[in-house]
Amino acid sequence: MRIGFGYDVHKLVKGRKLVIGGVEIKFKKGLAGYSDADVLVHAVIDSLIGAMGEHDIGFHFPANDPRYKGISSLLMLEKISDLIRSKGYSVVNIDSTIVAEAPKFSPYAREMRLNISSVLGIPENCVNIKSKTEEGLGFTGKGQGIAAYAVSLIESNILQYATNLFKR
Repeated sequence: MRIGFGYDVHKLVKGRKLVIGGVEIKFKKGLAGYSDADVLVHAVIDSLIGAMGEHDIGFHFPANDPRYKGISSLLMLEKISDLIRSKGYSVVNIDSTIVAEAPKFSPYAREMRLNISSVLGIPENCVNIKSKTEEGLGFTGKGQGIAAYAVSLIESNILQYATNLFKR
């Protein structure tokens, strides 16, 4: 078993959609970024990449690569899910936290869980999403941005890995 930790942050700006966990949330601002700037999915991706020892999100999805401009972060997660399987691992669970003063995320948490669990091919109850405020402190507390943290647990599936080696 291997554990990975992920973190992401994006600035809130006018003129962008707010997408968190693959869910478009009606809000006066969205997150600035090269892709859809989904901080939650980016933190999940970084935690999974970290668990595998495979660099970071920028290594796999460079911000100067036109293939990733405006891309859905769920498509990025799908590519990482494929990488996980090709390396002989499977995802056990994800625990994550969104940090923002507004909007409230609890009404969207189930849909976010379904999106992430579906892409990873794991049961919904293996993805946990919490949200917290910072009581008005720091950039997130002042409404300047949104951050997310994630921890993932993956396990080795040696039989799957051996099968993938023979396919090459």
